[in-house]
Amino acid sequence: MESFAGRIDLEALGLDHQPLAWAGELELDQPSLRDNTGLADRLARAAAGRWGLSRVVVPLSLASRIAEMPPFPGRRLWVSLQVENDQGRLIALDWSSTAPESRRGPFGLAVDVGSTTLVLALVDLGRAVVEEELTLTNPQVRHGADILSRAHIAEKAEGLAEMTAGLLQAINNGLAAMCRRLDLSVGRVSAAALAGNTVMTHFLLGLPVRTVIREPYVPVLNRPAELTASAVGLEMAPEAPVLVMPNRGAYFGGDLVAGLVVAGLARAEEPCLMVDVGTNAEVVLGQKDWLVGAAGAAGPALESGVTARGMTAGPGAIDRVRVDRRTGEISWRTMAGARPRGLCGSGLIDLLAESFLSGLIDFKGRLTLPPGHPRRTDTDEGPALIVVPADQTENGRPILLTEVEIDILIRSKAAMYTILNTVTQSVGLSFDQIDRFFVAGTFGQHIDPRQAVAIGLVPDLPLEKFVPLGNSSLKGTILALLSNRARVEALDLWRRLTYLEMNVNQDLMNRFSAARFLPHTDRRLFPSVGTTII
Repeated sequence: MESFAGRIDLEALGLDHQPLAWAGELELDQPSLRDNTGLADRLARAAAGRWGLSRVVVPLSLASRIAEMPPFPGRRLWVSLQVENDQGRLIALDWSSTAPESRRGPFGLAVDVGSTTLVLALVDLGRAVVEEELTLTNPQVRHGADILSRAHIAEKAEGLAEMTAGLLQAINNGLAAMCRRLDLSVGRVSAAALAGNTVMTHFLLGLPVRTVIREPYVPVLNRPAELTASAVGLEMAPEAPVLVMPNRGAYFGGDLVAGLVVAGLARAEEPCLMVDVGTNAEVVLGQKDWLVGAAGAAGPALESGVTARGMTAGPGAIDRVRVDRRTGEISWRTMAGARPRGLCGSGLIDLLAESFLSGLIDFKGRLTLPPGHPRRTDTDEGPALIVVPADQTENGRPILLTEVEIDILIRSKAAMYTILNTVTQSVGLSFDQIDRFFVAGTFGQHIDPRQAVAIGLVPDLPLEKFVPLGNSSLKGTILALLSNRARVEALDLWRRLTYLEMNVNQDLMNRFSAARFLPHTDRRLFPSVGTTII
C-alpha cells in the first residue's frame, strides 16, 4: 500500500504552507475592575494580536467553555483557529498543562472515502508532516460491493441512516486509534478534509441519493460548504472546519477534484490527460486555462470487478504476469508473496497483453490453443485459459480466464480508449499533443503502461509521459489541509471543468467498434506494439 508518511514538501509542489487550522499558545491577562472585558472578548483580542488579525470570532460553544476555566492570573491557553484573509474563527482551546509540547499541533484528518476502502491520514499541520496512516475496509461493503446496490438500500430513510452511521463510525474509530498511537487527544484534531465519489459524499453527509442514480442524474449538493465536525458527525474538535471536496455532477466526484490538484492541472502550461479508474473510468483533459472531462463504465472490469477470480489489490492477488514468447509458459507474481488467490486489475491487464503478444489469444480475444492443450480447459461459459493450476493456488481451485471474460475486458478497454479519443478530438487535439498522461488511484499505481498500450487501453505515447499518481484522492485532501493555494485550486478546477456527455451516437459507436480488437483495428495507431505467434 502506498504511504504518504513523513514531511510533505509543499515548496517543491509549488504550493504555500497556509493550513486550514492554525494553533499556538496565548497568555490571557487577568480581568479587573478597571478592565472588565468579557472572557470571550478578551480571548478574541489576544488571538487577534498574537496572529496579526483584524478580528477573531469565538463561537458560542467555545464561549461557554471559557467560563469553565479555573481562576487565573496569566492563564496560558492552547488555542487553534481557522484563518481566512485577515480574520479568524476559534476552533478549540485547552488550558491543560499536561499536553506535551510535541503535541501542540494543530492536527488535521485527511480521508479518502473509497467505496471499498477508507484511507485515513493524521497530519501535523504546523510542520506539514503526515504522522499516522490507517487503511480500513468500508463497512458498507457488507451491503454490496457495488455502489448501486447500496444506493437502492439508501432509498429508505433507515437505509440511508445506516450507510451514514457505519461510515462515520469507521472514520471516527480510525481517528481515535491513530490519536491513541500518538498519545493525542482527539480534541486537538482541528480540521478535516475528505474526498470521495458523488454517492460516497452523499452517504457521508447523510444526503439522499435517489436523484443521483436516476435520470437526469442530479446530485442534491455539489459543493458542501461551511461544515464543522459537529455538524458532519466527526469526533474531533466540534468547531473544526470540515472541507469536503466538491462533486461535478453524478459522475465526477470530489476524489477526482482532489486528483486534479495533485496533478497540478491548474498550473499546467500544456494539455495533460488524467484518468481515474474506479466505479467509473473518469477522464479529464486540459491545462491552466481550460478543462473538459467525461466518464464511462469501463472502471469495474479494468479493476477486476467482472472476472470470476478477480479481486482487489492485496495479499495473494496476482499483479504481474509474463508469458514466455518461445514456450508459452505463464509466470506470475503475487502481492506479499502469498499463494495466488485471484487477479487484480494490473494482473488482468498484464495477462491480456502477454497472452496477445505471445499468441495465446488472437486479436479478437479468442484462444488459439487447441483442445487438449494443458493450458486450455472448457467451462460452462466456453473455452478458458488456465492461468494458475489448482495445485498452486491458495484454495486448490485453478485461476482461469474465460473467452467471455476476455471479451468483457476488451469491451472495457475499448470504452476507455473511446472516451480518451472522444475527449481529445472534441477540442481538436491529437494524442501526440499531450504533454503528460496522469493515471490516478491504485489502478495507476500498479499498471505497467507498456502493457496498457499493448492492449490498446491507452494511446501509444512515449513511456516517460505516463505519470502514476497513486492515491491522489488522499494526497489531494492532505494538500488541502496544508495549503491555501491547494484549496483555491480545487475550487477553481471544479468551476472550470466542462463535462462532455458521452451520448450514444454513430460516431462514438464507430470509434468503440474500431477499438474492440487488440490493440485496435487501425494498427498504425499503435506502432510500438508487435506480436509473436508461437
